Amino acid sequence: MKRRPLETERSEANLAFLASALLSLRTAEEVQAFLADLCTPAELEAMGDRWRVVPLLQEGVPYREIHDRTQVSVTTIGRVARTLERGEGGYRLAAARLAAPESSESPA
Repeated sequence: MKRRPLETERSEANLAFLASALLSLRTAEEVQAFLADLCTPAELEAMGDRWRVVPLLQEGVPYREIHDRTQVSVTTIGRVARTLERGEGGYRLAAARLAAPESSESPA
């Protein structure tokens, strides 16, 4: 379905507003509480499934093995793989930051 310019503009504004709300949160617990309030259990499960397969895809684990380990559908795994390859870079950025040593410690 083709979006009209006003709908696209509104969607972008809504996403920016949501991103600002997420940035205002300070702890993982606060983010969890916000997401639990914002999303349905099914939406949370779907997002958790997508995020869970990201590191496995980055390690080069075959789709079928990822499915066997996680019970996430091969279709979802494929969608996440396409997003890792052609998306906005959010998965990669978050995964890299989680893998990086704590940067908040400054040398004396």
